[in-house]
Amino acid sequence: MSALDGTVRRSVVRISAPGSGYDPSGAQFWGSGFFVAPGWVLTCAHVVGMGGGDVLGGGTAIAITDSRGSTTEGRVALVLPRPDDPDRPPRTWKLPDLALVEVDGAEDAECLWLSDRSAVVPARISLHGWSTEFGEPSLRSGTGMASGTDGPEGSAMLLRGEIPVAGCSGGPVVDVARGAVVGVCKGRGQDTAGLAVPVTALRRMANERPGRDRLHALVRAHDLHHLRRYRTVGTGGSWTGFQHALRPAGAGGFTPVLRTHLFARLAELSPPGTPGEVMSLVDEVKRRMLQAPYQPGTEHDPRTWREGVGLLYDLRDEEARAPQRDLELEAVLLYAARVAAAVSRAQNPADEAPLRELSGWLTGREEPIEPVIRDEIDQILHGGATCPEQPRERPAPPGTVELRKPERRKVEPGVPEARARADVLVEIDRALYDDGYHWRVRLLREDDLLMLSESKEGVPQAELEEALREPLAEALRQSDVGEHLAAVEVALPRELFDEPVDSWQLSPPALGGASFLDPDTLPLGQRRVVVLRDRRRRDRPASPEWRRRWGGTARGPLTAVPLRGDTLRRGHDGPGRESGHAAYDRLSGAEDCAVPVYCGPVAAGPGAAAMDAALAAGHAVVIWRRCATGHTDCAEFHRHISALVCEAKTAAGIHRRIRSLRIRSADPEYPDPEVLWARSIALLFDSPDRPPLPELPLYAPGPRPGAP
Repeated sequence: MSALDGTVRRSVVRISAPGSGYDPSGAQFWGSGFFVAPGWVLTCAHVVGMGGGDVLGGGTAIAITDSRGSTTEGRVALVLPRPDDPDRPPRTWKLPDLALVEVDGAEDAECLWLSDRSAVVPARISLHGWSTEFGEPSLRSGTGMASGTDGPEGSAMLLRGEIPVAGCSGGPVVDVARGAVVGVCKGRGQDTAGLAVPVTALRRMANERPGRDRLHALVRAHDLHHLRRYRTVGTGGSWTGFQHALRPAGAGGFTPVLRTHLFARLAELSPPGTPGEVMSLVDEVKRRMLQAPYQPGTEHDPRTWREGVGLLYDLRDEEARAPQRDLELEAVLLYAARVAAAVSRAQNPADEAPLRELSGWLTGREEPIEPVIRDEIDQILHGGATCPEQPRERPAPPGTVELRKPERRKVEPGVPEARARADVLVEIDRALYDDGYHWRVRLLREDDLLMLSESKEGVPQAELEEALREPLAEALRQSDVGEHLAAVEVALPRELFDEPVDSWQLSPPALGGASFLDPDTLPLGQRRVVVLRDRRRRDRPASPEWRRRWGGTARGPLTAVPLRGDTLRRGHDGPGRESGHAAYDRLSGAEDCAVPVYCGPVAAGPGAAAMDAALAAGHAVVIWRRCATGHTDCAEFHRHISALVCEAKTAAGIHRRIRSLRIRSADPEYPDPEVLWARSIALLFDSPDRPPLPELPLYAPGPRPGAP
């Protein structure tokens, strides 16, 4: 048995029914678990689910027995996902199938090292857990390969090899080449196959605020434990030492010792609010370090600062211009400095001491890195002068990070002003071979368009909000950076232009009504920019009229023009109507900076014909309202919207005003009487350049291919 195997075995516990105490027969044995932080055991939800609702709710303690046979009490603190009926747990537990158990009197327990990598397969692995296969409970282990993922989103690892027998569910899956836990054993399949849950699934506990705080507390306790362990026993019996022994010859300068120290310091900082905050810093570092342009091929979902470090491993100079440079070490140190700057801008007094500690540790490094990178790190940490054009009178004291950096200043050299990492593009199409609609959710960035998720079958219109709720929430978590919120752009077929996407919510309203202060139950359009786009014209090259009018509205000054010429005289549902050809002629002759305005719906009827004419004439910005009948304030609507677009001056100035109208007119009890005309307001904001449209094909002179 290796020293690493021995440490793993000391960390693995068996989980039994409440009050089982000394149970040599294992009759009340449920499964396995392992310590991930002092006083915290990670296991599978289906293991503790055997105790029913009282156990899952934490009201009844369960028995936790370590490798020495010592038993203590533990209480379930978190279950992912929680079953609909805890007293009748499901036969097959849905993923991620994880549970956290708080264990009394286990502050000195041996804890395993959780991987900080997002990609963990393929990998040689060992599995560990308890079993009653031979009668009495005994520790079992096996070896194999984590060879891939199962499911459309890679939500479970596939295992091959000597998979342990029943009872090992909840035990650790260890990457033996890197010395880190990468998964939790979930169950045995056929022959030598099995399933495991990646430890990255713990991120899901951060989807809600209480879980986010708990995840941060767990990671903090984990990383501080391993630093204390290393300082106590050195490389002899710590995970830092195991990882050092496993390092291949010629590995870079970011050693396990450096990693242990850095993670403990990052864990003391206020955690990131969204994955986008971590990924924006990772993206900046990769663009800075790589010689070739950085093009992310895979989207990640980090919830802690340490996971950002894991995304910088194996960074190499692809053009081999400087093979002697340790890009991984430089990237990690530069990333840590950017984390310090990002945290310092929040000006949380609780971060002052941890920031000083991290800054002093970074500036005290003696590892060989390029002078330009060392200077850049120093500028990030201490370059917070109020007037950046003027030199500082004296350098900042060593080991400090300035908390008084003004927002208007680019703290990090060469980094754009703070903003959302990406906007979110939702594309909806009429299904070709079944009923309903297909959808795709993408991240829309300046230099790329990245697919996150898509439907596998048609969804009825009435179920679109529910189907897109979690994919949209996930995309926004990966795009928001602090107070900088991603916009939501929804590309729709024209028959769905009156779908109330700005009223969609990321979480269903709670019983008794949604909390006004809950950002997940607040309608999307009341918190962030929400615009519609025309799906039909996304698959063909942009017309000259479309490009010209988009440029005109971007420059301004804006003017308003009726979408239907007869509306001001008769109202949108009055007798008679303007023909489609007449509307096209009138809207084609409007100024490039004109915004068509309409007081009724546009998905069907006369409004749809007028919208078709406006889009054919190239208009990229249109304002209307979805309500069909029952109002007589058409003239008032047109008057107010005309004033709004004039005040906005440019297309970009419309967003804040539309959002304000949505908020003021949506109060169910005390709506603002001055803006009742703005209820159900909708905005088409359709750029031909973002993302780029397909180009026209190029043909050689002569007959075109396929022509007769």
